[in-house]
Amino acid sequence: MRDVAEALAAAKSYGAATVEAVRGRVADASIDTEQRAAHGLAWVATGVAALEALADWHGRSAPDAVNDAVLRIGVAETVAQLTGGLPMGQNEIVRPADLGTHGAARALADAAAPLLDTDRRDERATLAAALDAGQWPAEALDDAELDAIRDQFRRFTDERIVPHAHRWHLDDALIPDAVIADMAALGTFGVCIPEAYGGLGLSKLVMCVVTEELSRGWIGAGSLGTRSEIAGELIAASGTEAQKARWLPAIASGAVLPTAVFTEPDVGSDLGAIATRARAAPGGGWRIDGAKTWITHASRSDLMTLLARTRDDVAGHAGLSMLLVPKPRGTETDPFPAAGMAGSEIAVLGYRGMREYALAFDGMAAPADALLGGEEGRGFKQLMATFEGARIQTAARAVGVARRAIELALDYARQRRQFGRAIIAFPRVADKIAAGVVDMVMARELTYAAARAKDSGRRCDIEAGMAKLLAARAAWSNADAALQIHGGNGYALEYEISRLLCDARILNIFEGAAEIQAQVIARGLIAGR
Repeated sequence: MRDVAEALAAAKSYGAATVEAVRGRVADASIDTEQRAAHGLAWVATGVAALEALADWHGRSAPDAVNDAVLRIGVAETVAQLTGGLPMGQNEIVRPADLGTHGAARALADAAAPLLDTDRRDERATLAAALDAGQWPAEALDDAELDAIRDQFRRFTDERIVPHAHRWHLDDALIPDAVIADMAALGTFGVCIPEAYGGLGLSKLVMCVVTEELSRGWIGAGSLGTRSEIAGELIAASGTEAQKARWLPAIASGAVLPTAVFTEPDVGSDLGAIATRARAAPGGGWRIDGAKTWITHASRSDLMTLLARTRDDVAGHAGLSMLLVPKPRGTETDPFPAAGMAGSEIAVLGYRGMREYALAFDGMAAPADALLGGEEGRGFKQLMATFEGARIQTAARAVGVARRAIELALDYARQRRQFGRAIIAFPRVADKIAAGVVDMVMARELTYAAARAKDSGRRCDIEAGMAKLLAARAAWSNADAALQIHGGNGYALEYEISRLLCDARILNIFEGAAEIQAQVIARGLIAGR
């Protein structure tokens, strides 16, 4: 593996050289003026970080031909993209010329020449044949408890979600209450909530494993836990003792289903422009007026974590506060029974099971103790503290979708026969499956690395952004390749892969679009974090 080690070392050097080159450009202009180079830096750094995570995984895994093939293919392909052209989008390829790293790229190519100049057909064939035989790359986490949790949630997903998810999607049905109750019994909604408040008190790494497995069955199931994760982290980190005692046990048990109410019709990532108002009401409490949009699971939820402007005398973020607003759970016939609150469903391609809504507030009442932490003007900071965890969890959702796409492609390629043989025998089909597995493993391990960084207690906005950036791309490319393997059948609604393509597409948008992730990563690297 000397060739791999030398390529990895050279890739790290190239990453450092890219930081310096783009930092110099930004010093003479601004990150927005040099956005292509800055975002190219983010993608380069993400690729290098993924290689490090992949090498760490390989070092902890049992030596075998499958794991070796994943490592070699992953390193060779990533280095080829770093030196030749790295896709930031379907039609946006960033090259060393865009970054001012010509010399460094040539040095990387020279150092990695033994890998780059080798045909990887045998390794791709080995990997595809192993998958066809039922052998996947290593996924053990060197922790018996974590491995047991994965097994438990994988069995649950295979039994309770996979057989029904596509019908639920086609019917635009909500996740059944019975399934939510079973998820609650497994501890899904209290993974990271402290034991003192009824949760499991486990790590973000556990949260990733749980989310990944549930999302493998249906992204809606994995995403349902995100609502509780965001609300639980907000309250546990910033709530008063009374708020923690009231809400955390109910969230952990699944008795209370929360929803995040942040986005507005004209406000996406620019949260400082939020216009929804919460004013002190005569006689106590709060009165909420304004509009929100893209609110997931808004009708069937019991608690809104709502970001609103409570101070008109302070501009921007400083005037925002977070409120914990209880609401009655809606029904199919009366989705929004709360006084002063109305909503309309937003029809969507995928990401179903919870439904999306546009909400209007006209004097909706919130109790006097709704203010998170009991202090105004801290809403933006309170929310920002949860973004790392939310983005890591979104990356885990993407990993689950990426894996399910491979499973569907593999099953179809085994069964579909053309020209007298199963289509998995054709290299262009087998290569797509092999490439998809490599991308999934790299995204998974980068996501786990971000979760470990979060669990260590240190700032990890860069790591979280990288995980989401790479995993969302893997989910989309795997779903697209899997549909291609299905051919015309993949375009038919009756086939599950049609749903996965729709579900995968949202991952590059919500919890911060890919461009926002790249901006966060670039700013952090240029600042030397």
